[in-house]
Amino acid sequence: MRSGAVAMLALAMQTWSVPQLLAEDGILRFSAPASLTETGLLNYLIPRFSLKTGIRMKLAGEGEPASIHLNSDGRGRLAFSGPRNDWYLEISRGDKTATRFEDWLFGEIGRRTVASFAVEGQQMFNPAAARKKQAAVTALTGDAVLGESLAERHCGRCHMVNEKTRMTTIGSTPSFALMRGFADWSSRFEAFYSLNPHPSFTLVENITEPFGETRPPPIAPLELSLKDIEAILAFVQTIEPAELGSPLKVQ
Repeated sequence: MRSGAVAMLALAMQTWSVPQLLAEDGILRFSAPASLTETGLLNYLIPRFSLKTGIRMKLAGEGEPASIHLNSDGRGRLAFSGPRNDWYLEISRGDKTATRFEDWLFGEIGRRTVASFAVEGQQMFNPAAARKKQAAVTALTGDAVLGESLAERHCGRCHMVNEKTRMTTIGSTPSFALMRGFADWSSRFEAFYSLNPHPSFTLVENITEPFGETRPPPIAPLELSLKDIEAILAFVQTIEPAELGSPLKVQ
């Protein structure tokens, strides 16, 4: 009887799949080498995926099962490149939650998020080329009305956001309508807080580090959440690009 019970327990353990284990606490676990996690890209990507889907993700500990594996060994599907490696995504097939992350990462929003990650104003990674039959661009879903209000309050002290802010801005800074004409406008707005001079006075909840006592912001800090940024993006999408009569030249 005892040997039979042991055999039944072993069979039950074999049929308890990794996706089932992962679903137990509602967290999607992933593995990635230190050389990738230390770049900061995953800390940039994962909160945005969680914001869109409500799915929590966590880096798996040593010996802990994971249904998503990021690697530079060529296993899985090429996801992005940089700074010195090509990075691949391998997922546990049959895990619907892992598949949602794959779909997001290779969709327009995920690829744009990878491209917008920058350090000291320099783009660090290039997303893999889109597949020919990729779905159309997903529309931004933030609250555009809230976004306009936030932009007036926070961005209007430097940029001309709309007619209400025409007389309160710094003349040397580009208007929102001008920047809306840039081919990469969405990436620029989404990652604005990492582009100079914004890091010196901008705090994004759960993303940027707080200012230290030895590094105070030079002006009143600009404090936003990822949902605030989504709202601003939705507002900017409604702006008619400025007509300048010739192609824009962006450095």
